[in-house]
Parts: sequence; C-alpha cells; structure tokens
Amino acid sequence: MILDVDTGVDDACALILACLHPELDLRAVTCVGGNAPLPDVVRNTLTVLEACGHTEIPVAAGASHPLLERPVDARHVHGDDGMADLGWPEPTIGVDARHAIDLLRETIDGAHAEGDPVTLVPLAPMTNIALLARMYPDSFERIGRIVFMGGGAMVSNATAAAEFNVFHDPEATAVVLDASADHDVPVTMYGLDVFYEPRITLADADELAALDERGPGALGAGLMRFMSRHFDSDSATIGDAGAVALLVDPEAVRTERLPVRVELSGTWTRGRTIVDTRDWSGDMDHDPHGLAQAQVDVALEIDGPRIARLWLDTIRKASR
Repeated sequence: MILDVDTGVDDACALILACLHPELDLRAVTCVGGNAPLPDVVRNTLTVLEACGHTEIPVAAGASHPLLERPVDARHVHGDDGMADLGWPEPTIGVDARHAIDLLRETIDGAHAEGDPVTLVPLAPMTNIALLARMYPDSFERIGRIVFMGGGAMVSNATAAAEFNVFHDPEATAVVLDASADHDVPVTMYGLDVFYEPRITLADADELAALDERGPGALGAGLMRFMSRHFDSDSATIGDAGAVALLVDPEAVRTERLPVRVELSGTWTRGRTIVDTRDWSGDMDHDPHGLAQAQVDVALEIDGPRIARLWLDTIRKASR
C-alpha cells in the first residue's frame, strides 16, 4: 500500500492505522500540499511515522501547488501547523531525496514485478497522482487498485457543492478518474457521505492517552481532543482513516458502482463530484452528456462504530 497525504489531523489518523495494523503493508508515503503547506505536511508525516516506530518507510515530497489554481489550505480546521498544534518535537528522521512521483513510480513498478500490485490510497488533493498518470502512464496502469478520500454523492464541505480534496485540485481528480478508466484500474471513492461517521469519544481519547507518552496512543488522543474542542463536541471523526480501514474490513462499508465526473467550470459548483445515481438500464440517449467514462465504487453507507473500534483496537494492541 502507498498513502498519498496532506497531513492533516485525519491523515495522521490514517497513517497511524496504516503503520500499525498487521494486515497492512505500508511501503511508501508521498506528500502533497493541501491541509497545510507542503513543508508542514512533510514534517507532520515524519512525526507520525516516528511516533508509530516505523521510520523505515520512505516519505517523499511532491507537488506544492494544484495543477492550475493557487493553493488553499485548511489550517483553520487542522491548526497552524496542520496537525493540531500539539507541540511535538521536530522529527529526527529525514525526507527521501526522491520526488514523490519517482517514489510512486518505483514502488508501483517494484510491487508489480513481485506479482503483488500495490493499492494506492490518496487521502489528499490528487495532484501527485495526476502527474504520475501523465508522466508515467505505464506505471499508473500497474496500480492494483485506488481507494481515494474525496468527493461526495450528497455531502460537501469546502463549498456548498464541493469536498476539500477535490475542490483543491479538480483537474487532478478528473485526470485520475479518466486515467483509471483508460487503464482499467479499479477505483473506490470514500467520500463525505461516510467520512464523518466513524467517531472517537473524549473517553476513548483519555484511554489512548494513558497508553504511552510519545507514541501512537498519545498522538491519537491529542488529535481527537483537538478536533473535539474545535467543533465543540464530545467526539471527533477519524476521517481519512476510514478509507484505510476499508481495506481491512470492506464489509463495514456499502459501496455502489456508479458513473462519476468532476465539475471543472461551474461558477458555484467547481470541484463537485457528479455521482450519477440514475437507472441506466433503459434508453438514456436523450442525455447529451451520456454515461461518464469512470465507473467508481462509491461508499454510500458505513458502520461507523465498527470502523472506530478497529482504529482504537489497532492502537491498543500495538501499545501492549
């Protein structure tokens, strides 16, 4: 598995799960500007890996800007440093010298040569993945599966129409969806329809905090407490971690294969994922747009408590 991240509180939750769950093999992490500027994303990512004791996993920096637009960030949600302003020490491990696109290409090609195609999990704006698709289409074709956090069939957050990751770089998402259709790479969309449902309570956070002082328990507790305060709630979502959990427990999520497009030019709807839920079994020739090329397994329902337990149990077991 490869994670592409813009770490981010919820990306940090996903990294914790990817590092610690015994059924997951995290081979590389690539970083992109998004929730925070790229240097902060890289630092936050290295901090999480060090807290989890997985300093051997290569981390590479990628795109700092979207393909076309000026960058925006979400530090108003994730804190000034992008990861809950916890005041953790600077990581002692360094970033890989390779560009993220090269780390992606080499890891994908290596896994393919071993007969074990990699699962790519973008949890951020898909700028890096779009660049991979355009620069190295042969490598893109060797991806076993893409599970991305982004979009939504019925729910939005960055604007009234769009989810943040897609809104940040809609062209990149469109490139990746088109390339996945061209190269027969299966895609699952873990979007806002399910994103908020796996939640950790403040009581859960207190339990995590007691597990260690500078490990995944303390980190997870700090992240959840920060988000609970930010939203004035007694619980917080683990967000992106649900997309990783789907790989471990797919039965906890109901998906439906649906045509998906990205709106690129709407004045008020730019960045919206157009999830076509119509019945296409009949004559749809009257629709001038026709059927979207990309057929995506869209997550529509989730057992939130089950996914939250998986995340908590993974940290508990790793901290014993």
